[in-house]
Amino acid sequence: MMEHRNCDGGYEPLPSWLKAKLPKAPYTAQMKAMLRSFNLHTVCEAAKCPNIGECFSRGTATFMILGDVCTRSCRFCAVSKGTPKPVDHDEPMRIARMVNALGIRHAVITSVTRDDLPDQGAHHFAATVAAIKHHCDGVTVEVLTPDLRGERELVRVIIDSQPDVFNHNIETVRRLQKLIRPQADYWRSLGVLKMAKEMDGNVIIKSGLMVGLGESDDEVIEAMADLLSVGCDIVTIGQYLQPTRRHHPVMRYVPPETFERYREEGLRMGFKAVIAGPFVRSSYMAEAAFRLATPICKPSEHSRGNL
Repeated sequence: MMEHRNCDGGYEPLPSWLKAKLPKAPYTAQMKAMLRSFNLHTVCEAAKCPNIGECFSRGTATFMILGDVCTRSCRFCAVSKGTPKPVDHDEPMRIARMVNALGIRHAVITSVTRDDLPDQGAHHFAATVAAIKHHCDGVTVEVLTPDLRGERELVRVIIDSQPDVFNHNIETVRRLQKLIRPQADYWRSLGVLKMAKEMDGNVIIKSGLMVGLGESDDEVIEAMADLLSVGCDIVTIGQYLQPTRRHHPVMRYVPPETFERYREEGLRMGFKAVIAGPFVRSSYMAEAAFRLATPICKPSEHSRGNL
């Protein structure tokens, strides 16, 4: 029986709706081997995503640039913490090659937070978007960025590379920010999303949060309203699952019918797409969410042909 640690420190059976699909081993092994051959990282592996088997078997992955070591210590995240390695300037081209090799039509790029870099890695994001746009015909690109310290010029660097989706997660409700994201700030994150929308009114703005960290349903709706107020088009909401005993415990398991209420309320409020469910993560079914938000989608005018 699958178990999970609860907020009292003990273990209890997971609810029936939190039984992940078993990974299709041959496909998962093939994807991992391919990633290693290109010397690339994915957040799917680093963050112990429960959807890794499903996504890898479909030939999709969320590429994690700027290494696999983060400079921040968020209490929900399984990504390694410490001192990162120097920036790998060949990485954007390798990602473009793998996007072509996999036949990916909607590439999702995220990163660890790099507070050690003067530009927080913004130029590396831009270089990765540019490599995909230039070499991968018709591929749309979604970036899932850190907060860039809230610096407008760094947001501008990424927006100027013309991603199709600009995503930055608030992760949790306002009251829990300092507990869960001690080096981040709720209003700074909202400000980054607002800046991106102001800089390019055509870019799709996206954000996500987890539930089960100690929030109330009213606080979730309040966070959704805050996101909508800064121009957010897509919101994702999923169940938090504790990666290790060192991380914040699960405070509640949210049933599927509550996720459906979040989805219905979000659409009523005016979001173009709301992806909500126990296993939803920020980049889960990212292409489908993008298509929902842009029902008439043309190939990128910046695509120049295959490698």
